[in-house]
Amino acid sequence: MSATQAAGTAAASPHAAGVDTPDPRLDRVITNPTFQTLVRERTSFGWILTILMLVVYFGFIGLIAFDKQLLATKVSGTASLGLFMGVGVIVFAFILTGIYVARANTRFDRLSAELARSLAR
Repeated sequence: MSATQAAGTAAASPHAAGVDTPDPRLDRVITNPTFQTLVRERTSFGWILTILMLVVYFGFIGLIAFDKQLLATKVSGTASLGLFMGVGVIVFAFILTGIYVARANTRFDRLSAELARSLAR
C-alpha cells in the first residue's frame, strides 16, 4: 500500500484519524429541552431580524434602481428624500441591533442561566 492510499484509508476511518466518539456530556447538553428551546428561539429570532433588514436594504436599493425621481424629491432645502431614506436604513439597522441586544439580555440570558442550572445537577 502506498503512502497516499494509507492516508486515504486513515481519513476515511474516524478512529484512525484521531476523532473521538461524541462526549456523553455533549449529548446531555444537546438533548436538554432548555438548550433546544434556546437554539430554536435564537435561530428564528435571528432570521426574522435578518429578513427585516434585507427587505429594508434591498427595498432602498430597488428604489435607487427603479425610482430615482422619488428619491430626488427635495424635502427640506437641498436635502432629498433619498438622503433621509438612506439615513433611515442605517438607523433601522441600529434599532434592530438594539432589539436583538434587549432580547439577548433578557430571554436568552435567562434561558442560558436555566440551562447552566439544569446541567449543574
